[in-house]
Amino acid sequence: MFLKNSPATVTLISRRCTRRLGTRMWRRGANLEGDTANFIETEQLLEFEGARISFLQIRGSIPLLWEQIVDLSYKPRLNIIDHDQTSKVVERHFSDLCQRYGDILVADLTDKNGDEGRLSMAYAAEMEKLQNIRYVSFDFHHSCGNSNFDNIELLYDQIAEDFEKQGYFFIGKEGEVLSEQKGIMRTNCVDCLDRTNVTQSFLARKCLNSQLQRVGILSSTDCISMFSEDFEIFKNLWVDQGDEISLEYSGTHALKRDLVRYGKQTMAGMIKDGISALSRYYLNNFQDGIRQASCFLFDSLLDAIDLISGRCDVNTSRPSSAQLNGFETFSYIPVASALLIGGLTVTSITLNQVGVAGRNAQTIVSSVICAGVTAGLMAVVKSNGRQICSKPRLCRLI
Repeated sequence: MFLKNSPATVTLISRRCTRRLGTRMWRRGANLEGDTANFIETEQLLEFEGARISFLQIRGSIPLLWEQIVDLSYKPRLNIIDHDQTSKVVERHFSDLCQRYGDILVADLTDKNGDEGRLSMAYAAEMEKLQNIRYVSFDFHHSCGNSNFDNIELLYDQIAEDFEKQGYFFIGKEGEVLSEQKGIMRTNCVDCLDRTNVTQSFLARKCLNSQLQRVGILSSTDCISMFSEDFEIFKNLWVDQGDEISLEYSGTHALKRDLVRYGKQTMAGMIKDGISALSRYYLNNFQDGIRQASCFLFDSLLDAIDLISGRCDVNTSRPSSAQLNGFETFSYIPVASALLIGGLTVTSITLNQVGVAGRNAQTIVSSVICAGVTAGLMAVVKSNGRQICSKPRLCRLI
């Protein structure tokens, strides 16, 4: 980018932790060692005339023991696992972060109602037990919705002082260290994808403004958003990065991309988000179990250690996780689909006959029976959703 004819390079580097790999619905929360799902360190690197400035942020699933098993529901129920090691898990997680990064500032973006609210309350209760870690709860959906992106300033107002104290790592033109980052911002929502990416891009922009002012590219009253072409490059960089992280974890592009690009949702963006949401539903229910098994294979050495130590349970009634043919899941899908489609078709035909033949009692009774049978089939399929959905065959207990 060229700000005021000064060439500068901004690079984003995201590093995924390999200690709790997996897909969106099959890797939630933390394990007993305190490793969390979708844990990613993102570095924003600014290079200008030989000087290099690095700013780090992290994201990761809420470090409690919890799960959200797919069952054909659009939004499966979230289950917080009652375990006597929960507090130790949280302590281990943040102890590791403190050793690596220094002071930790936590922003929890989850909702305050429903299942997310229960998870957020449990998280807040555990965070109260920890010393020297600041936890801030910010209901992103309530505050920002789809069109009030500027309200994220409400979060920044709460954390600005601590966030700015953490600073960034600055190496001058001669290789001298001019400043160091003294802590890190940990951001999470439920998936650590969409809301998290919007928030991290906002914080990265705040930090970039400070860096550009320090090296003299911008004055103290300037900000990158005043330079439309360069600002567009910066926003696209964060959108692309969010997409890559989301593709690995959920299988689709990130949602809320328009909030990063335009500061509000557009109609085109809402349609794309809807398509991505439907794609996530399909992948979560019918593909991610197989993808999770491939993660186990990739992590085969750790799996072997876990099997020996007893942290894995092999379901002997099913094939090994090395057999990725997906027969078990997909043997149910055609049967369930055929029954539902057949029931809906017969019901539609009989209802059409009612319209043609008038109020014929026999036809009406037939329609009611077909509709009832179809509804019953739908209820049976829904109640057996966990058996129909794709699931990994090598199952970690926690």
